[in-house]
Amino acid sequence: RARASCLSFDVLKDRLGPREGFPVTAYVVAGTQAEQGKKNSIVIMKLSNLNREKPEDDDKSEDSEDDEEEDEDENKVLKTAEIYHAGPVNRVRICPHVSDTRTFVASWSEKGKVHIWDIAPQLSSLESEGTTKDVQKIKPFFTFGGHVEEGYSMDWSPTRQGYLLTGDCTRHIHMWTPREADWMVSQATYSAHGSSVEDLQWSPNEEHVFASCSTDKSIKIWDDRAQSHKACMLTVPDAHDSDVNVINWNKTEPFIVSGGDDGVVKIWDLRKLETHAASSSTTPDPSPAWSGILRTAQCSLQAAKTTRSHFGIWAWRAVNRSSLTARRSPLSCSLSTKDRRR
Repeated sequence: RARASCLSFDVLKDRLGPREGFPVTAYVVAGTQAEQGKKNSIVIMKLSNLNREKPEDDDKSEDSEDDEEEDEDENKVLKTAEIYHAGPVNRVRICPHVSDTRTFVASWSEKGKVHIWDIAPQLSSLESEGTTKDVQKIKPFFTFGGHVEEGYSMDWSPTRQGYLLTGDCTRHIHMWTPREADWMVSQATYSAHGSSVEDLQWSPNEEHVFASCSTDKSIKIWDDRAQSHKACMLTVPDAHDSDVNVINWNKTEPFIVSGGDDGVVKIWDLRKLETHAASSSTTPDPSPAWSGILRTAQCSLQAAKTTRSHFGIWAWRAVNRSSLTARRSPLSCSLSTKDRRR
């Protein structure tokens, strides 16, 4: 359990292989948002012996299995290691390229700095029998303080090892290029947005292409091979009726999902982005979309959205090669979460 609420978390791609059944083990990294800046940390977690949760109705009708389920709950194990973080953590992202000796995590600090941490020692400590509740005070592997203001957007490249993008609340996006022992952060910024950059996403297959969204209501597609002031290749100027908070790039199909303060989730076909028209969208929801993910499932696309108090899933069925029909799935459950700054 973290010492304070966490605004952001990421799941570590481990080396345990594919999961074919329960129980399972997962590794998660989160960043706290304590009101007192000195009480914040990066939390590295190992969750072991996790089993499938059963619906309430099933639990009521299967009283004979109660004892067995209680035993399973008792066997669940959560082990944590914490690293002191100067100021609240706006966002954390784990580098997808993990080596035998390094596991890098990037954190966006409310103080306006971006830190890189090597959490390999903490991950190793989670495998030992003993645990410590002390927060470790170690220096970041690398720190960049060149952003004008704090930010929330960052993304590691899935195709180029060590490349990182960070965007701040004053519309500036910096490119991080790895060197032998640190990073070179570009001084020339991608600054075509009119206000805060809320999310960044590298293309999963085009190594020089990335997408961004902003409180200026737009979504932009960039190519980093061009000079920074010419790198914006496509813009959807009014992608939503208000702030665009989140985007996610489908890993196999040319689609991007977006969510905004207008409470709408939209699917964009990159082949038709110049038309500025979404391929499909959900009906407006009174709560803004704060996070989202898009994936392919058999012959459909699925998108998930979290808001202040709800988690929802939508399924898009392919009508033909150029058309999608949205259908909200039965899964739309309430969450007991508090409304934080973002």
